[in-house]
Amino acid sequence: MKLAAENLHVISKSTKDALISRDESYIKELIKKMAKKNPDWIDLNIGPAKSNFAGVMKWLVEILNGITDIPVSFDSTNTGEIKEGIIAAKNPSLCIINSTNADEERLSKVTELSSEFNTNLIALTMKSGTGIPKECDARLELAAEIQAYCESSGIDNKKIYFDPLVLPVCVDQTQASECLNTIRMLKESFEPPVNTIIGLSNVSNGCPKELRKLINRVFLVMAAGCGLDCAIVDIFDDELLRISKMLDTMMPDSNSDEVYISLYNLMQNLDELENLKFDPADEHQTAIYKTAEILLNKKVYSNSYLGIRTDRKCTF
Repeated sequence: MKLAAENLHVISKSTKDALISRDESYIKELIKKMAKKNPDWIDLNIGPAKSNFAGVMKWLVEILNGITDIPVSFDSTNTGEIKEGIIAAKNPSLCIINSTNADEERLSKVTELSSEFNTNLIALTMKSGTGIPKECDARLELAAEIQAYCESSGIDNKKIYFDPLVLPVCVDQTQASECLNTIRMLKESFEPPVNTIIGLSNVSNGCPKELRKLINRVFLVMAAGCGLDCAIVDIFDDELLRISKMLDTMMPDSNSDEVYISLYNLMQNLDELENLKFDPADEHQTAIYKTAEILLNKKVYSNSYLGIRTDRKCTF
């Protein structure tokens, strides 16, 4: 599975301040730390990039070019900033634009850039007027609209990464399983096949800090079993990276890894979660199973769904 590092983003106050002040030393250190984890892309999230942020994408790309050859994910609603970043990039055809949706105005601008520079692009299965559809069928319909538009613009399916948009499990628990179903449908519905991608941390957004990493890891395994090609992740979560690599090799290092592999196979084969074998006496294996229950909407989510206090440090 391919991974994109999400760790340079304007949501972080320290990063936002560094971008506004053009603190090159801070940005260099952050990019170096991400590059050491060897992601497939480094996502540069600069938001709308207006006012004090004008010109920041090109500035970031030029700094990144001096540190690593890892391709860029251009993450902004400002297509002008994206274009300046693409022009400055070493290998535009390896980069990815993050993102478009099904709105014609946005779709037109992003596909024009993708076609001109032969970049990959992320396409969100939503429209601003209607938002994110609740059902996977409606998300697939939007994906078909976007794919047809891309095809008419000369963009190959292999360049498209559809994001079915997972919502926080603590906000709308039904949507984790809808996202998984959408991944399956996207992988089955296009020829040649398209790619799929998710912003992994969204699934645990709003959950207690002690639970977030476990929820992210379990959902990544489940999504991979449904055919997920790429995830935008916290690249500093070493256990998440280890699990991702373990799934690539299918060589477990522990009993918990065997449960992860079984969960992956179960999702791939459309089997029932009740058939997942694990040791109920093992706290970690049980936590994986209980998390999968929550993500498949089989048990009601609460911050104490593991049966532990959320103020206790989670070791999973």
